[in-house]
Order: sequence, then C-alpha cells, then structure tokens
Amino acid sequence: MRLLVTGGAGFIGSAFIRLSLADPAITRLVNLDALTYAGNLANLPGVDADPRYRFVHENICDDMLVDSLLVEEKPDAIVHFAAESHVDRSILSASPVFQTNLRGTFSLLEAARARRVPRFVHVSTDEVYGSIPAPHEAAEDDPLRPSSPYSATKAGSDLLALSYFTTFKMPVLVTRASNNYGPYQFPEKLIPLMISNALEGKPLPVYGDGQQVRDWLYVDDHCRGIRAVLDKGREGEVYNIGGNCSLANLEVVHRILAATGAPDSLIRYVTDRPGHDRRYALTSRKLESETGWQPGTDFESGLAATVAWYRANTEWMQAVKSGEYQSYYARNYGHRTG
Repeated sequence: MRLLVTGGAGFIGSAFIRLSLADPAITRLVNLDALTYAGNLANLPGVDADPRYRFVHENICDDMLVDSLLVEEKPDAIVHFAAESHVDRSILSASPVFQTNLRGTFSLLEAARARRVPRFVHVSTDEVYGSIPAPHEAAEDDPLRPSSPYSATKAGSDLLALSYFTTFKMPVLVTRASNNYGPYQFPEKLIPLMISNALEGKPLPVYGDGQQVRDWLYVDDHCRGIRAVLDKGREGEVYNIGGNCSLANLEVVHRILAATGAPDSLIRYVTDRPGHDRRYALTSRKLESETGWQPGTDFESGLAATVAWYRANTEWMQAVKSGEYQSYYARNYGHRTG
C-alpha cells in the first residue's frame, strides 16, 4: 500500500506514520505538511532514514502542488490529518481554521477525485457533536452541533467529504475520535500542558470549575482505529473512535499532579472559555463490530507512559514552548488569570 498522509508532522499524524512504517505492507509513505506552529519533524525521529518515506514541506491549500503530488506518487490512499486543531486558537483567530480545515480539505478532495485515488480517510473529532447530556453517547448518525469555530469547520469538512461520496461516488470514509493524549503532543492541550507546568512547578490553569467531561483515548489506539477503518471500513461511512474512559478535567489534573509528585496548590481556576462544551461522549460500537478494533491502553497506564516520556524529553518540550507558544500562552491565559 502506498499512502499519502497530510499533517504527518503533527501529534496524531506522526504517531500514525510511526505505526504505519512498522508495517512492511506499507511500501511508500509520503508526508505532506506545512509545518505550522504544531508541526514538528522532531516528532518523527529516525523516520527519514527509511527509504519508503518522503517528506514534502507544502500546504494542502496549494491546488497545483497537491495534484502534481498525486500524479507523481499515485497513492492507494490518502489519510487526511492536516488541520488547525485547537479550540482556544480558533476563538482567538478563526481565519486559520477556516482556511486549512475547509479550504484545504476541499483542495484534497478535488485532487483525489480527479486522480481517482482508491481510498480517502478524513480524520475528524467528537467535538462536531457538541455537548452531550449524560448518560447519552453520540453515535455516528447523531446530529452535529459544533460550538466553536474549530469544531464548526471540522463538521463542515466532514459533510463536504461525505458529499463527495454521495455526489461523485468517491471512496471517502470519516473517523471521529475522542480526546487524544500521549507522547509528542503539543503543550497547548490539557494533558501535556498540565504535565509540563507540573514538572516545572508552574500554575496549572483549570477552566471554570474543571468539571467538563472528556473521553480519553491513547494516541496509538486511535491510530490503530484509523488503520482499521482504512483497511476494513465501508466507503461513505462515519466511524467513531473512543477510549471508553470518561473523566472530568479536574480529575485528570489531580491524576497528573499525583503522577508528577507536584502539589495540588499549583491548581489555578481561571475564567472559562466562551462556549465551552460541558461533556463529550461517543460510542465506538460500530467500529468494534465491523473491524474488531478495541482500545488497548487503559488511562492509568497511558498517563504513566505519557508522564515518563515528557520527563525524559525536556529538550523537546523546551524547544516547542519557545517563541510563538509563549505569545499564545500569554494571549489565552493572561486575561483569565489577571
């Protein structure tokens, strides 16, 4: 199988590339990434030594580039991760999420349709379902109620991708995963942010009362789920990928403090972000029944492995937290904490 992976220098995309290159059935893997703030080739140590691998530093919104790359590489499948993926950043500035998540997906779909790519997996998020009242878990046919510019653009790109199946019979599949965590995650997200600050003895900013509930999925389990959809999923279908681990954010923070040995006094309750969804929850029964996939990493083990990785990779963390990250952190949290 020849793969084109977009956004492969990001957190989840890089994990998918590492997983894929461990499979001898993958004979070619092209990583197309613009290397925006969260794209980092340090997430792929040693990968460039693999003769099957190629990195292309370009933007998915470049129609001519995408088309020529498909002509040159003739992939059997596109796995589309590339996205501006953070809610807080989409609130600070909505333009980048619109450009990448909608315009970029359109560019890829058009090129894939023209070049008859045999398989197109669009990677999305449970945030498109919006806040889910307990005890309900969102299924793939539940209505979409996105609450932020980020989740709205992901919902839009999901529908755009599915429309190409309905209208053009393009072999499109969509995955929607719950909150990921694991090594190499950019520290704007909850778990790496809290681990990083705890290890450095800095305050841990908790939105509102911290009782927002999320389902947690270890990144390698997510990537195995995407591979299951790529190999066995039905065209035109949506597949949820969840971790079966619902926890309040504050509970996650307390577990991180325990794992790092940092005191609870580091917790700082800050003004909640606008439109903050109270609860995400989804069911993966469809994926499990059709492919046999199940999450394999419990949260306790996954969190311990994640904390250990960040302890051992302080240079990686300091590099990604320099420059632009400091500006973002000040803009996003400065006015909330006073």
